[in-house]
Amino acid sequence: MQQSENPSAPRHADMMLKICGMCDPDNIAQVACLTPMLMGFIFWEGSPRNAIGISRDVFDTLPPYVRSVGVFVNAPLEEIVDTTSRYGIRVVQLHGEESPQCCKELRDRGYAVIKAVKVPAGANKFFLSLLEPYRGCVDMLLFDTSGSKPGGNGSKFDWAVLDDYTLGIPYMLSGGIGPDDVETVKAAMKPGLAGIDLNSRFETAPGHKDVTRLANFILQLRKLNENEPIDRPFWEKA
Repeated sequence: MQQSENPSAPRHADMMLKICGMCDPDNIAQVACLTPMLMGFIFWEGSPRNAIGISRDVFDTLPPYVRSVGVFVNAPLEEIVDTTSRYGIRVVQLHGEESPQCCKELRDRGYAVIKAVKVPAGANKFFLSLLEPYRGCVDMLLFDTSGSKPGGNGSKFDWAVLDDYTLGIPYMLSGGIGPDDVETVKAAMKPGLAGIDLNSRFETAPGHKDVTRLANFILQLRKLNENEPIDRPFWEKA
């Protein structure tokens, strides 16, 4: 997850899939079998999906192809370091008002850093320009829908704001992506997009994912690979 000024966006087959809000050990094991690249664990007491107090065994038994992500909201630096050290987590997602300097300090300590950004209604290119200070301080941005509370709000923002994305920091899309959104995700694939983040729209209860719905969604995404050319990125027309 190294930052590049001109990132090479992945093909459909390589698009990062992050499943967030995991906290039930049995459900975690089931979801891990679907081979997501990233699995998010929320360490914030205000979330109904918080993983505070989860057993270290859950992380130790994750398959090697699944990387755990610690999600924090305005947590002190040492709290982040303490929690991630306890669970062996090396990827952090910051979902509050963390500054570029805070992100850089974590990155300098060897973490891969994802900075979540709340996209307000009516956002435009000027809004994106405000994120310039995060260049060189984060490995990836995660764009989510602005709401009245930290964390996801289960709804989409207007992805068109990213049509002319030029920051050079890979990003993930989050917020309200559900089982019927394969074509919506496909239409959003363009330079800069590294992956998608799935959460509440695939749940039967907070923190418990419907494995069948997830599996069907992932299979539909992978069908996009069947006729994909090997000599050009996915966003270019044949």
